[in-house]
Amino acid sequence: MNMRIGIPKEIKAGENRVAMTPAGVVELHQRGHTIYVMRGAGHAVGFSDERYQQAGALLVDSLADVYSQADLIVKVKEPQIEEFSLLAERHTLFTYLHLAASRPLTDALLASGASCIAYETLLDSQGRLPLLAPMSEIAGRMAVQAGAHHLEMAQGGKGVLLGGIPGVAPAEVLILGGGVVGANAAAMAVGLGAQVRILDKSIARLRHLDEQWRGRVVCEYATQERIDTLALRADLIIGSVLNAGASAPRLLSRELIGQMEKGSVLVDVAIDQGGCFATSQPTSHQQPTYIEEGVVHYCVANIPSAVARTATLGLTNATLVYVIRLADEGLSALHKDAGFRAGLNIYRGQLTQSGVADSFSMGCRDAKLLLPDH
Repeated sequence: MNMRIGIPKEIKAGENRVAMTPAGVVELHQRGHTIYVMRGAGHAVGFSDERYQQAGALLVDSLADVYSQADLIVKVKEPQIEEFSLLAERHTLFTYLHLAASRPLTDALLASGASCIAYETLLDSQGRLPLLAPMSEIAGRMAVQAGAHHLEMAQGGKGVLLGGIPGVAPAEVLILGGGVVGANAAAMAVGLGAQVRILDKSIARLRHLDEQWRGRVVCEYATQERIDTLALRADLIIGSVLNAGASAPRLLSRELIGQMEKGSVLVDVAIDQGGCFATSQPTSHQQPTYIEEGVVHYCVANIPSAVARTATLGLTNATLVYVIRLADEGLSALHKDAGFRAGLNIYRGQLTQSGVADSFSMGCRDAKLLLPDH
């Protein structure tokens, strides 16, 4: 089977990652597939057009060329408005989608007739999210860096040094959600000397984190009352909750945020899924923050792009095995693998992801009944 694979240049504001490295092109080219790479797709992270050519890719000049030549489109971020009309029923799209955060995007992809597989809902054999994990690791670490920076007075913060100094208490960091993002945020915050608390609803996860940190991080069960109490005294709050495929839960109300100390910082890593604070609105790397209710909000929707070279390598290490399976087997690869199939959000105009369906009160079909089995 020869699959025609397209790698467009990302056009979302501030997005510098690329969906495939030259090394990935080599792997696919050697298996007999044809790879079309848009000129300049990898320039920002140090991959020249010449390197893609040497790897076996064919260079094309525009987004329209990528979509017209390829059947499998591999991206980093969800299609932008300019790309909607380029998608067709013959396309399989493989990228981060975060559909629950955008009804217009969901409607556009349904109307296109394309089959859309989301990195963020695909599961491995142990029920983990292997394509979300590397970006979550980066986002968790970057969240603390961003929070520490924006606690500085010049950035609108209250003027608190995360690690304090001898004789002056360190900052209090509250992490809501103890998954991959939360665990990595905790590691960074502990490393900088902060006082760190993690709240989560999974006792098993809290037990694991408690054993890991042995009292260096306080691990507590997340009730709304406890969240509200701790939020009022925190200097930095990192929202890292995840309902895979669905909208993020709102954990802090506007009223509560209005009672926080002025110059405190909220970092909403869940903004891709609609955000977990009532006052959250997506921001960009160009304008990463705003102040609402006297509190600094950092709600960048593609945090890992700030370290796009590291992020590209981490993401493509994780995605390549799945791209190869799609290239070799087409959508029948999903029929055989329930975890891979969990990544399918839309199949030829039909919604197949229950979390998205619940977010928009839409109907949902069982992907296994729709997919080809050969």
